[in-house]
Amino acid sequence: MDTFIAVIIMFGVLVAVHEWGHLYVAKKAGILCREFAIGFGPKIFTTKRNETVYTVRLLPLGGFVRMAGEDPEEVQIKPGYEIGLVFQEDGRVGEIIVNNKSKHPEAKVVSVERIDLEERLFIQAYGDEEEGLQTFHVGEKCDLIVDEQPEQIAPLNRQFRSKSPLRKALAIFAGPFMNFVLAFVVFVLIGIISGVPQNQAAFGELQDDSPAKEAGMKQGDEITSIEGQPVDSWQEMTSVIQKHPNEEINVEFTRGGEQLSASVETYSRTIEASGQEVGMVGVRAPVDHSVLGSIQYGGSQVIEVTTVIFDTLGMIFTGDFSLDFVSGPVGIYNYTGEAASMGMVVLIQFAAMLSVNLGIVNLLPLPALDGGRLLFIGYEAVRGKPVDPQKEGMIHFFGFALLFLLILVVTWNDINNFFL
Repeated sequence: MDTFIAVIIMFGVLVAVHEWGHLYVAKKAGILCREFAIGFGPKIFTTKRNETVYTVRLLPLGGFVRMAGEDPEEVQIKPGYEIGLVFQEDGRVGEIIVNNKSKHPEAKVVSVERIDLEERLFIQAYGDEEEGLQTFHVGEKCDLIVDEQPEQIAPLNRQFRSKSPLRKALAIFAGPFMNFVLAFVVFVLIGIISGVPQNQAAFGELQDDSPAKEAGMKQGDEITSIEGQPVDSWQEMTSVIQKHPNEEINVEFTRGGEQLSASVETYSRTIEASGQEVGMVGVRAPVDHSVLGSIQYGGSQVIEVTTVIFDTLGMIFTGDFSLDFVSGPVGIYNYTGEAASMGMVVLIQFAAMLSVNLGIVNLLPLPALDGGRLLFIGYEAVRGKPVDPQKEGMIHFFGFALLFLLILVVTWNDINNFFL
C-alpha cells in the first residue's frame, strides 16, 4: 500500500507540473483553457476557478489541458435550431440554452437564422411572430448550456488555432520543459539537504562502531596514502580499501595540517552482482552543502540522465534495443517500491529521473505526444497555413492508439520479468 501511495503522489506531481506548464503559457498567450485534468477516465473531483475547470480523474496515467480551438468545437448551433437566451445586465446574451429549455423559464426561446460565436459574436433569430427577425449581441464569456453543463464560448482570438506558430509551440513545449525544471530543482534541493558527494580522498561521515572510528579517525581527515599507495580521489581511496577485505591496513592522513597515521581493521562486504568480497571501513564520501555546488550538481544530474536516455533511444538505430530497456506502469511501480524501501531521498531522486524521462519521451516526434504536435506546428510555420484540424486529429488518434498498444506490450513484458 505504501508503494501504491508513493506511485500515485509521484505521478500526480509529475503530471501536474507538466500540465501546469501547458496551462500557464497558454493562458499567457490568451488561449481559453477549458479544463486542466490529472488522469483520464471518469471524474472523481471537479472545481472551477476563473475560466478553467480543474479535475482529477480515475486513471492516474497522465493528464491534459483542453485548450479551445485545439480540436474542433463539440457543440455547433446551426440555422433552424431552437435555443434559449438568457441576458446579462448589459443586454448581451450571457447563456445559450442548447437543450432542456423547459428547465429555464427565464430564457427567451428563439429560432436561429444566423449565428457567429467566433468573430462577430451575434445571433440573428426569430422570436414571436410579432417581433420578426432580431439581432442579439453575445457576451465574450457567454456559456453554452448543454445537458445543464455550462461551457464558455471561445471567440477566435481566444482559440489555440488563431495564435502564431511561435505561441502555439511555446504552449506545447512548456509541458516537457517544466519536467526538466522540476528535475533540476529536486536535484538542487537534494544537494543542499543531503550534500553533493565530492571525489576527494577524505573521510565524510563515519558510521557508529565503524573500524575507522574505532581507529581514532574523524570526519574531514584527508587521506594521503593507504598501505603506502598514494591516493588523490575518493574513487582511488575506496578502490585500494576494497582490495583488502578483513585485513589491517595502514592509513596515512592529515588533520589540521598535521601528518598522522592509523591502523584500521577492515571488514568485508559481498557485491551481489559479482559475488566478490570487498573491504570496507565504514565511512561515507565527503559532501558539499553549498548552494552553488548544489546548482552545479542539479544541472549535471539532468544532463547525465538525459544522456543515458538518449543513449538508450539510440540503440533503436543500432539494433541493440530491447524491451527490457523500457518499463511500463508495472515496471515503474516495482522500481518505485524499491526506491521507497531505500529511503525518501532515493525515492525523490528516482522521481526526478522519471521527470526527465517524461520530458524527453513527450518531445519525441510521434503523433499524440507533444513532440508530434510541435512537428505539425513546425510544418505550419514552413507551409504558411495549418494542417486541416480533422486530418491532424485523426493522425493523433491513431498515434494514441499505437502508443496505448505499446504500453500494453511493455506492461506484459514487465509482468513476465517481475512475476512470471
